[in-house]
Amino acid sequence: MINYKHLHYFWVVAKAGGIARAGERLHLTPQTISGQLSLLEENLGEALFSRVGRNLELTETGRLVLSYADEIFSLGGELEEMVHNLPDGRPLMFKVGVVDVVPKSIAYRLLAPALQLPEPVRIICREGAIDPLLADLAIHRVDLVIADGPIPSGLNVRGFNHQLGDCGTMFFATPLLAHKLGDNFPRNLNGAPLLMPGEMTVVRNRLAQWFDGLHIQPRIVGEFDDSALMKAFGQAGLGVFVAPTPIEEEVKKQYGVVAIGQTDKVREQFYAISVERKISHPAVVAITETAREWLFRDTPSLLRK
Repeated sequence: MINYKHLHYFWVVAKAGGIARAGERLHLTPQTISGQLSLLEENLGEALFSRVGRNLELTETGRLVLSYADEIFSLGGELEEMVHNLPDGRPLMFKVGVVDVVPKSIAYRLLAPALQLPEPVRIICREGAIDPLLADLAIHRVDLVIADGPIPSGLNVRGFNHQLGDCGTMFFATPLLAHKLGDNFPRNLNGAPLLMPGEMTVVRNRLAQWFDGLHIQPRIVGEFDDSALMKAFGQAGLGVFVAPTPIEEEVKKQYGVVAIGQTDKVREQFYAISVERKISHPAVVAITETAREWLFRDTPSLLRK
């Protein structure tokens, strides 16, 4: 078991650039710090510093240990701030990671119920790829991860998948492009310019399989991991793009486009991933209950295939 006092001494020495300067910060003698470092190295079975002239330099193992120490003491600083430095009546902290391929409007509608709780809530929202966000979840840097699929197979992360919703897919285009394509959906997509979700998204393969099954070959003019960027290109008239059916009206209003067709065969799914099998955080409970009321509904408009 690592002695965290010894690890802290190591961390301060590495940050200060030497034992003497670390001693000044810690108000300890250099001999005391040297002895504690020796005990840490003995415990780990590896040298953490090598002496180069009169200076100490981190070994390869020392650099690795320092990266972990940075995480540990950064979390400790956050904990101290939360417990001691926030005012009385402080809001409930809710740290959530949103996988960057989840549409922003979906993420907002999922998170909004957390702000409507009787007690005040402060949301800290982080966006990124699923792997680093799940790593943050594992060390409790976030309370929840919102993703477009369950935990990927082969990823060694302990967590539980809570499905928030399952919906169909809507196709959009500018009014001018929609007029050129005509009304024969989905056949009018054959040869049509298409803005395709990127390889990082779950829905991409489902779309490709759907097109193959119908023997439809759109002309892919762009691929996007960021759904907001894909919509911006679609707004400029560069191609047809897709979005989850429940946000049809929002997409039309925000981007000035029209819906040209919808399919229930291409399903989009959204998950809340937590370290808890049974959800207890009030904000997460509010999110999951509200999401299931609207994400499992499809909009009954336009031709479906």
